[in-house]
Amino acid sequence: MLLEVLSPDSIDISSAAATVSTLDRLLNHLIDLATTLGLKIIAAIVVFIIGRWVIGWLRKLINRFLTRRHIEKTVSSFLDSLVNITLKIVLLLLIVNILGIETTSFAAILAAAGLAIGMAMKDNLSNFAGGVMLLINNPFKVGDRIVVQGMDGTVQSIGILYTVLLTADNITIYVPNGPLSTGNITNYSAQKERRVDITFNINYGADVDVVKNILNTVIVENKLIKDDPAPFVGVTRINNGNIDVSIKAWVNSSDYTTVSVDLNESIYKALTEEGVYVSSTVSVRMLKD
Repeated sequence: MLLEVLSPDSIDISSAAATVSTLDRLLNHLIDLATTLGLKIIAAIVVFIIGRWVIGWLRKLINRFLTRRHIEKTVSSFLDSLVNITLKIVLLLLIVNILGIETTSFAAILAAAGLAIGMAMKDNLSNFAGGVMLLINNPFKVGDRIVVQGMDGTVQSIGILYTVLLTADNITIYVPNGPLSTGNITNYSAQKERRVDITFNINYGADVDVVKNILNTVIVENKLIKDDPAPFVGVTRINNGNIDVSIKAWVNSSDYTTVSVDLNESIYKALTEEGVYVSSTVSVRMLKD
């Protein structure tokens, strides 16, 4: 019985041959697909590596061109960010095309998701628009010391979405361009000169002329203080119990902090040496028996 089943006459040789041929064709097709896909992936990787190098080279070339044209760092920083993102998008579309994904279909998918992306990125779109307005209005530039959104720092760069500040204690702050372009901006570096104002109190009975002479001597000894406009020293207010004496001296904006600290220290030492003491406030509290 077993021999009858295994006999050559009981096996459909043509059917087995057809099955083997189908498997061969399927295997060859899979090999061809794998080879084609592998070549596309390799080509995409090569294009990605070369594209990143080209993008870096173009950014350096543009930066050198802007530097030779003496373009402000504010503008060059913004343009660098814009060129970087634009070129990376172009590189992404090129890689998608190499992988065999139809760019038209890809664009259609992006268009279909555009509304959702726009809603999700509305803040970033606002920041982008804010960056453009900062570039147009130019309220500050790279290197300026500004106060914005309650933060005080020196502008390091102005990107398409964020402006980077560096604080005096070396902390990096990223400020969104949207709120930055619509809020109040205090720029301490916009003018070449600033005025140092110092006011302190002296007690009644102190000789004002002596105090003024001491202060004028301190001002003359400070070489960073400008002669024009001339420094001012005088009594600016008479209070109930003491007198306000003020100094107003003009300096270069870059010297403001140095002069302010030096003047305060020199004034204190000079007044102490001459026996002139500033007023102090005494707090009195009545206690019940």
